[in-house]
Formats: sequence, C-alpha cells, structure tokens
Amino acid sequence: MTLTGKGMMIWQLSRVEKASTIVSLAKAAGFTHVLIKIADGSYTYNVDKTTGKDLVPEVVDALHSNGIQAWGWHYVYGNSPTGEAQIAIKRVKQLDLDGYVIDAEGEYKTSGRDVAAATYMSTLRASLPNTPIALCSYRWPTLHPQLPWKQFLEKCDYNMPQVYWQDAHNPAAQLKRCVTEFKAMTPFRPIIPTGPVYKYASWEPTSADISEFLTTAKELELSAANFFEWYYGRTILTSLWNTIAAFDWGDSSGSDDYPTQYIKALNTRNVTTISNLYASNAVLVTSAKTVQGTTNIQSYFSTLLNQKLPGATFTLTGSNTSGNTRHFTWKATSSSGSVSDGNDTLGILDGKITYHYSYYSVK
Repeated sequence: MTLTGKGMMIWQLSRVEKASTIVSLAKAAGFTHVLIKIADGSYTYNVDKTTGKDLVPEVVDALHSNGIQAWGWHYVYGNSPTGEAQIAIKRVKQLDLDGYVIDAEGEYKTSGRDVAAATYMSTLRASLPNTPIALCSYRWPTLHPQLPWKQFLEKCDYNMPQVYWQDAHNPAAQLKRCVTEFKAMTPFRPIIPTGPVYKYASWEPTSADISEFLTTAKELELSAANFFEWYYGRTILTSLWNTIAAFDWGDSSGSDDYPTQYIKALNTRNVTTISNLYASNAVLVTSAKTVQGTTNIQSYFSTLLNQKLPGATFTLTGSNTSGNTRHFTWKATSSSGSVSDGNDTLGILDGKITYHYSYYSVK
C-alpha cells in the first residue's frame, strides 16, 4: 500500500477556490492527493452554515475525475470516541474517500485517553477495514509521551507527523529527528511528513526551507510529503506555493510502479495506451475468461470501459511489490455500477506486464 508524491491540506473550503479551480491548481502543482477537513469532533465539517450545503462532495468528485486522490482529515478530541468514529465512518463512505487522516493533538494527552483512542480506532477499523488510515500528530514523540501513540498507530497504515519548524529554519534536522524517533517506536508506520505553509506571529517558512524539507524527504526515501495549508499558500505565502509546485518529486508513479501506471492508463479510456503496458504475448486472466495477445487484450478493455463500466473513474487503493510481482487493489465508479473489491496481480518482465490476473465484481 503506497501513497506517493506531493499533497496539500485544505482547512476551510469556503475561503478557497471552487472545485474546478482547485483541481486545475492541484494538477499544475503536481499534487497526487489533496486532503480536505471533513469532520471536527463528532460533527461534519465544511458544510455551509447558511445553506446547509456540504461543500466537500463536489471537490472530491472533481479530484477523482482528474486522477487525484481525495483524502479526508478529522480533528478529534477523545471526549466521545465512538461518536467521532461514527462521523468519520459516515463521511469516508459518503464521500468515497481514498484515505482518512486523524488529527489528534493536545486533547489526547489528558489522562485516560489511551482507552478513548483504543475505542475510537477499533470502531473505525471495524467499519473501514480496507481504507488507508493515517495519524497526523506531533513531530517528536519523545516530547509528547502522553499521547496514546500505540493505540493509534497499531491500526494505522501511515504516520503523517506535523514537522512544523516554528521559530526556526532547520527543516532537514527536524525531519531527520522525526523519522529517527518514530523508527525507535513500536509499531512503526511509513512516514509521510506534513510541512508548514502558514504564518505564526512573525515567523514563516522560507522558500529555501520548503525546498530543504522536500529534498530531505526524498533523500530519506519517504514516499510522499504534505503541507498545511492550501489557503495560506494561495493567498498569503504564494512564494511557498510556487516553490512546492516547482519541486520535481519525480514521476510519482515511478518507472517501477506498474499498478499506478495501469490505473492511470484505465482513466485515459484509451485501449492502445492500456495495451502498451503489456508484452505482445501477455496473458490476462479473469474469472470469466483468459485472453492473450495485444488484439485480444484491447478487445477486453474495450468491453470493460464501454459496456461493463462506461465512463468509469478508477482509483488505486493499495499495492505491494514482491520480486517481479505486483499485487494491488482498486475501485471504480461508473453510470452502470461500481467496483469496490478490485484485486489484481501483475507479473513483470523486461519492463512489461506479461501476466495479469484480475478479480472484481460490478454492483
């Protein structure tokens, strides 16, 4: 399971651009994912207080239509762990989110919050067994031992620590310390650091800071990095936004990330683009039939894209690598039905797919 590339968090949708512009800006900046606040405590968030309109679905749909992952983030307090879990579950399912982020801070450092965290995570995971979940909290756990790290992280897929170098300009040192401290903890989860794009009193990050942060993340072989927050980057700290946009993370799909390349090809709806990923004698196996060769593989995808799932949007939900084998899961939504259980295996030889087993059900 991997999340790769650059991402940006959005706090209040009411003060940023409309959905279509958000997508255009995200694409221009090279963002692979955008993280939107969807809940606060036991309540929904980013709902217009005057009209009652939920502002999130339109943005999520626009991101998905353009191949950008949409994650939701949620500030939690621990006073009502079951209630907070239930609103999270509702929002993730309602919005068809690609992942969910827990923002747990000072409120979770009070006595007894380890029990609250365990209740919250157990409730969450029982209803969201396949949703990628991340914890977004303090950058140095040794300074915050009261936080129930174990109870959160043992049921998380990622750790997205807030590496905010407030009142300083040493992001590399702070990020390295962050990674070192979390690696010394159990359980350890892959780190995707969240950097600061905001002002605090007279302090603000510099463009050099941002470049150093991203460069260090790449040097540490972290798969992705995020920033907080969109509004500041677009209005007050535009130089930082431009620095992030200009930073070449590299092909987030990676030359060896075949599942991502495959999903991107499906979303082009071009059977030639898709078949170019395969060797000329490749075999594709489904529960219904086995096909081999370029012409037959193109015919299979033509049927899939035009008859079974017309106009579908495909999303990668997880992947792992073992030697020349790539296993991944995916989902799709279309006018004729949806897939939530996509489960595929690829065999790779000389840079091409030579074997592909695909399982899914359309509902």
